[in-house]
Amino acid sequence: MTDFPHIASNLAEIRDSIAAAAKAADRPADTIHLIAVSKTHPAEAVLAAITSGQTVFGENRVQEAQAKFPALKAMHPALELHLIGPLQSNKVREAVALFDVIQSVDREKLAQALADEMQKQKRVLRLFIQVNIGEEPQKAGVNPAEIDAFVKLCRDELKLGIDGLMCIPPADKHPAPYFALLREMARRNNLTELSMGMSGDFETAIQFGATHVRVGTAIFGQR
Repeated sequence: MTDFPHIASNLAEIRDSIAAAAKAADRPADTIHLIAVSKTHPAEAVLAAITSGQTVFGENRVQEAQAKFPALKAMHPALELHLIGPLQSNKVREAVALFDVIQSVDREKLAQALADEMQKQKRVLRLFIQVNIGEEPQKAGVNPAEIDAFVKLCRDELKLGIDGLMCIPPADKHPAPYFALLREMARRNNLTELSMGMSGDFETAIQFGATHVRVGTAIFGQR
């Protein structure tokens, strides 16, 4: 853990920034959850973050998470693991076994597979629907025009509990209008959780109601 002295100071800085952004938005800081995105970083870096009091982590790929987190979760049962990257249907069994939250539900086939697998494993995961907020062809997610129907499908037909919405705004545009749009979609569907904002824009996301911010580079550094 001595190889990662920057992680403790980075986490302290991010927490201070979250608290300041929450205060500016007239929100309690404890309504905002920091997800430390540990993709491409080794288990030792995750341990350094755990030592600094971080308990919520995000990974992009099931296979990479499987290599790191079973042992970490066995040692630290309070850890909460979020899948924030695309989930292939053939990885649903492994994902349900390992993760606590899936943030990338984006199609009916996947939602059905998750419903079936959670029943099989008798595990109830928290679920977020990923919205392709900028309607970018290279990105996963439900198109904004289809979000109400998809939420209804998940709830009414598949009997899935949906906690909230997640998005990644276009990299080359100001994120504020996209965060505002996601907030409105959540409001009209009675969803209380918003996963939006990353290292470069989490303070703006907090201003627009983010309950979960996903921060990787600003905590762990570049890989």
